[in-house]
Amino acid sequence: MTRVASTVDYEVSNVAGEKTSRRWIWLGGVLSIGLVVAIVLQLGGASSEVLKTIGRLPPLVWPAFLLLYLTQTLFDFAVFRRLWNLPLAGFEALLRKNVINEVVLGYSGEAFLYVWARRAAGAVSAPFAAIKDANIVSALLGNLLTLALAAISATQLRDLDFAQRLGPALWSGLIPVAISVGVLVFGRRVFSLRLEQLVYVAAVCGLRLVVWTALTVLIWSMALPGVAPGLWIVLLAIRFLVSRIPLISNKDLVFGNLMLLLLGTHSAVAVLLAALAVMTLGLHLAVIVGLGAADLARGVRRASGSRGPIVPAEIEAGGAHD
Repeated sequence: MTRVASTVDYEVSNVAGEKTSRRWIWLGGVLSIGLVVAIVLQLGGASSEVLKTIGRLPPLVWPAFLLLYLTQTLFDFAVFRRLWNLPLAGFEALLRKNVINEVVLGYSGEAFLYVWARRAAGAVSAPFAAIKDANIVSALLGNLLTLALAAISATQLRDLDFAQRLGPALWSGLIPVAISVGVLVFGRRVFSLRLEQLVYVAAVCGLRLVVWTALTVLIWSMALPGVAPGLWIVLLAIRFLVSRIPLISNKDLVFGNLMLLLLGTHSAVAVLLAALAVMTLGLHLAVIVGLGAADLARGVRRASGSRGPIVPAEIEAGGAHD
């Protein structure tokens, strides 16, 4: 009798699990379609000059640009591999997180990652604490680098009337800076990870900033080798300042459009930055479509391979009755 009851309980839990899986598949499909629509709408604004610039890029720009695109996800994987023992399959979730952050709204990808970790990574304990602390450390280091670049480029930023053109938005960027100061003051109460874990996260995030900055300048220099290095430093400062503005999506596109406004539509630098923003959107689209196709293929394989509810071996063999 006990075995019969356990069999029924197992089958009920199996059916409930299948319903939950189907619900998440539908939700993921709707999210993917929404992201594709958002990206296509944003890509619709690409001008012919921007498209021509993309076609004229040196061949070496493309692998460097792909590596730049994957930098955030690769270093995120290094962080959560250490904190969660994240399997390789988690790389897909981190790719989606990056796209959602860029296309939908800043930090909305972190909400997706939290839900994914709670559902798919049963071995993960306290996923919110790890995501929260990793983002705080990353934001703190990013704010420090932004302040340093802004101080170095203060004169050039003033010549571009940057503060007047983007003044109200820049004031909102003081919010994350103020939060960083608060973190430094109340760090023990804010962080949940152990000290050695925080040191590791800080080291990875710091290295990510170095790699991202180096690859960005390398791509700009290869595309426009005649531009003075000092201008790239100013543009880096503006890019980081734009990234500090909260609650905006696709900051690369905002940065590219801002450069068209500041430098003029005939500026080769401004057109290049707009072209790179469009290329980033194209990669976002490729990632979402590719991951959606992979999910669909896995779902088809599971459906074709299913043979009804799984029965425990001892029941299937016909054990002794109670």
